[in-house]
Amino acid sequence: MDTLEFIKECQEKVFSGIGISSEEVKELFNVPEEHLSELAKCANEITRDFNGKKVDVEQLNNIKKNACSEDCTFCGQSAFFDTGIETYQLPSPEDVVSKAQKAKEDGAESYCLVAAWREPSSKDFEKVCEIISQINEKVGISVECSLGFLTPEQARKLKELRVKRYNHNLETAKSKFSEICTTHTYEDRLKTLGIARDAGLELCTGGIIGLGETREQRLELALELGRLFPEEVTINILVPMPGTPLELQVDLPNSEIVRIFAVIRFLLPESVIKISGGRESKLSDSGEELLQSGANGIITEGYLTMGGNEAKKDRELIERIGLKT
Repeated sequence: MDTLEFIKECQEKVFSGIGISSEEVKELFNVPEEHLSELAKCANEITRDFNGKKVDVEQLNNIKKNACSEDCTFCGQSAFFDTGIETYQLPSPEDVVSKAQKAKEDGAESYCLVAAWREPSSKDFEKVCEIISQINEKVGISVECSLGFLTPEQARKLKELRVKRYNHNLETAKSKFSEICTTHTYEDRLKTLGIARDAGLELCTGGIIGLGETREQRLELALELGRLFPEEVTINILVPMPGTPLELQVDLPNSEIVRIFAVIRFLLPESVIKISGGRESKLSDSGEELLQSGANGIITEGYLTMGGNEAKKDRELIERIGLKT
């Protein structure tokens, strides 16, 4: 069987509900460069068949910035590195509600509260819960959270507050993780995802590509995501931060970025696959090609430590390629 026939056969298995094996995933991940456009085309057809033309648009609010106790080598918010980023503690509920309202008016479907810490203290968690309650009462936008490690009790409380989805990224492949972080383990991250799932929260997880990992390690991450079966996958493209150990990391070729988005779609035909950090600065088209290669979600208006496209510009991009919010 030639490569094009193999790609189509894998697509048919996805359409039929059979799914593809880990060996087939590996072969897809390594298709020759000249067949990458066909892989992307087939991934796009899977996306449209399972998800229609809708693009999931999300906004973030970094509600606590900098001075994180973890030593993740890519992160400008780690207390281990001098990156010159401004710091602040939890804002008032009124401030967050105002920004959530604007996000809703901008067309965002979900609003994710993100905090830079290992895990929330009891006091901080209570403050976050009050913020969520007020967003629910005054705005009515779908709330998601990324608060670090959780206890089962905290996860259940978030579920009670109608938090839809919990984000906790794997960051990279298990075989690469110890090179990226030493203050906690890959298993710690899996444990928190299990706690969130057990509480009834939907899962959002993914990682960062371009950390110096090999293609085989990106494959490893993709297979782990397929095993976890999250409702949302978020893939960031490293933007090297001055002052971090990865500040001189070279960019991934665009073909490698397309490759992982396309293959994840074969693995997770129904999930939201979101282009996250690095979309605007590392892709010449802000993600237009990826939205036609397996992705069906974006984050707009900026990220944790850097800005992004204005919501209006992203809406125009989505409409230009025949998709909708």
